Amino acid sequence: MLGHARAHRAAHISQLRHARPPGPVVRLPHMRVDLVAPPPADLPSGNNATARRWAAILRELGHRPRLRWDDAPGDADLLIALHAVKTRRALLAFRRAHPDRPAVVALTGTDIYGRRNLAPALDAATFIVALQPRALTALSRAHRVKARVIFQSAEPPRALPAKPSREFRVAVVGHLRAVKDPLRTALAVRELPEDSRIVVRHAGRALSESFARRARAEMDRNPRYRWLGELTPGRVRRLIASSHLVAITSLAEGSCNVLSEALAAHTPVVATRIPGLMGTLGAHYPGYFRPRDTRKLTRLLRRAEGDAAFYRQLAAACRRATPLVDPRRERAAWRALLAELAARRP
Repeated sequence: MLGHARAHRAAHISQLRHARPPGPVVRLPHMRVDLVAPPPADLPSGNNATARRWAAILRELGHRPRLRWDDAPGDADLLIALHAVKTRRALLAFRRAHPDRPAVVALTGTDIYGRRNLAPALDAATFIVALQPRALTALSRAHRVKARVIFQSAEPPRALPAKPSREFRVAVVGHLRAVKDPLRTALAVRELPEDSRIVVRHAGRALSESFARRARAEMDRNPRYRWLGELTPGRVRRLIASSHLVAITSLAEGSCNVLSEALAAHTPVVATRIPGLMGTLGAHYPGYFRPRDTRKLTRLLRRAEGDAAFYRQLAAACRRATPLVDPRRERAAWRALLAELAARRP
């Protein structure tokens, strides 16, 4: 019985990953939609990037979105809360003030994989949005029936820049904070042989002075590593597209905007074997390493640089996942979810 259930769940996850985008649905009534993200508003975090992208999608679908970072209930027709724990107060306040109006909760890595009490937010939600199908396995059966998977999309570059020929560039994109394990790639390239052309270019804001000191110290001792600080979104996309490889070293993710950007730019990745990344790349992606496994990451980087067949294998596996991050797919998924909400209205 247990084996049958596991097989069924695996088949369901596979179906979710490879299904075509939902087809067209009837036009929906215009709604005022509040998207609530964890503060601060000025931090270019994954949650804020997702909230702004979803606001653009909702606007394209004819709705009136508003971004918020507070705990007030608001007076919207629909509330979308990003991060079940950090936006819980706004969600519960909205449901108390407007018990007849729908609310959607989007799960991220630090809530669903952080062993926190999600029940109050998930119980209050009309629907739950998971950013990749493996997140469903962390939910109870009662919450899973309310869950819908919406992969995070990224616009493909209009033109792909040439990759440098004198170096093998590895991009690291992420703010310097503990859950991202941000200096792992720098550690992995310290002991490379002299003939290696690998360099690491790291874009992201240091969220503490301690991390800033560590990044500067790493640059002083490690000529292969350069911390670029915080870049504009356009410069981040150009960095990803002009790199030979993107290294994703996170300890936990709900999903990952950087992964979507890399797939859209056709830049292969090496990534930690965690559910939030496996839900998009699949269980058998050849570029995984265990979190904090510096030696395995070093071997993967060296192999990607020196083994053309392995690099092509990484690139082919990423191409197979690229349709999941097509913006048309994300837009269609939101249209379908809003249609479900409209069908529930009295």
